[in-house]
Amino acid sequence: MDPSGATIRHRLERVEEHLASFASRSRSALRRRPDKAESTGYRPSYAVDVDRIINSQAYTRYIDKTQVFSLIQNDHLTHRVLHVQLVSRIARTVGRALGLNEDLIEAIALGHDIGHPPFGHEGERILSLLSRNADLGPFRHNLQSVRFLDTIEKAGRGWNLTLQTLDGIFCHNGESHDVPLSPDLTKTFTRFDEELRRMAEGERITPIPLTLEGCVVKFADTISYIGRDIEDAIRLGIIQRTELPADCTRVLGQTNGTIVYTLVTDVITHSTGEVIRYSQEVADAMKALKLFNLERIYMSKEIKKHLGNLTDLFTLVFDRCLSDLHQQRGDSLIIKNFVKKMPPEYLQATPPAMVVRDFVSGMTDNYFLRLCPEERRPTVIHLKP
Repeated sequence: MDPSGATIRHRLERVEEHLASFASRSRSALRRRPDKAESTGYRPSYAVDVDRIINSQAYTRYIDKTQVFSLIQNDHLTHRVLHVQLVSRIARTVGRALGLNEDLIEAIALGHDIGHPPFGHEGERILSLLSRNADLGPFRHNLQSVRFLDTIEKAGRGWNLTLQTLDGIFCHNGESHDVPLSPDLTKTFTRFDEELRRMAEGERITPIPLTLEGCVVKFADTISYIGRDIEDAIRLGIIQRTELPADCTRVLGQTNGTIVYTLVTDVITHSTGEVIRYSQEVADAMKALKLFNLERIYMSKEIKKHLGNLTDLFTLVFDRCLSDLHQQRGDSLIIKNFVKKMPPEYLQATPPAMVVRDFVSGMTDNYFLRLCPEERRPTVIHLKP
């Protein structure tokens, strides 16, 4: 062990003793296998996780994955790379106020959407349909985030992240806004893997984060997008600010900045060492605003009308990749850019359709479109700047 590295790491771990009693400590971090880089280095465990996530190939691909508004040309729309940064910042603000571990919060926040396929939730819906048709069970982006980081990255070796980080990423989905959320402090890798298996097989479960840090990220995910999506929709002329529900704006405000500040302040004020929560008034307003966003933004006919053939394109790309895999076409992109980089163990243990799903889910929007026949590519629409 490097004496200087160990000394620095131990000093940094002692700094964590000043955190709240219920915060996660690096000394309690669990990994699937011993990690030489961690044991001989100077970074605490969750800081190591942050660095590994940022340096993953999947993180790099965030830059060209859309959030809500796909196939729309506007330089100021929120993309997924910005979304995870907003989640990280909001969650760390809450975590700092509550005395939690900001390194763990950052790791969970930056990694939580790495498994999202191209074209946001619409792409996830379509890929899940194709996945079920291939007898793989549903596709869930939170499961795929864990899968990328744990078993696919680094040529099938994964990044050997801590259980606390992987679990927070897995549990972020299905945001809690109207009920208090307390961590499940007894979770182990065995239970974590069992929850992964159950959800992958289609069982409807709502896993509880192992840590309070994971609970905070789960809340911050909603805080980061609910007002931001409204601003994007107003910018594109889909809604007007005057249409926002008065009962919601009275409690939360009517701009993204005010909404974020109100929600962050409320969750800090009403959370404790045992539970992360909103006040009932804010929780009710948040629930109503999410319903407004669903009806007026996410289900907007104006937004979805130009996505009409996206299902056909996903089917085309999926089937072509599967055919290339079955026929072992050496010049195909799935063989050259994915299969040849994976170890034999992965290929032996993974059904061909799942190999294709892993490949497609990792694509950026533009990479996916380049695989589609030019004459069938959807038109990118230009809404007002």
